[in-house]
Amino acid sequence: MEKPISSIKSYHAHIYYDAETKDLAQEVRGRLEVNFPDLTYGRWHDKPVGPHPDWSSQVAFPASKFADVAPWFALNRAGLVIFIHPESGDELVDHRDHAIWLGAKRDLDLSIF
Repeated sequence: MEKPISSIKSYHAHIYYDAETKDLAQEVRGRLEVNFPDLTYGRWHDKPVGPHPDWSSQVAFPASKFADVAPWFALNRAGLVIFIHPESGDELVDHRDHAIWLGAKRDLDLSIF
């Protein structure tokens, strides 16, 4: 069954990092904040949170910003893994089937859904 793209209300991007790459992640997110000050920037989680297998920081943005934010991450992620998923109202499907990975795909803990 085809879903209309209008079902996507927003996106979440998760910047994955660890103890060795946290400074780099802060640098990447800092540059993102300069370029896109109107996005919603979440906390830093120095442990796996929710379905995420790595430490991460979330960035939320409206669907209308996807064409700007996703390419920015593609070119400026500095080797970090970026996980982007839509917010369409079905968290399991959004994280499992509709996810976009920049860098190596990681195994999520989908049991929380």
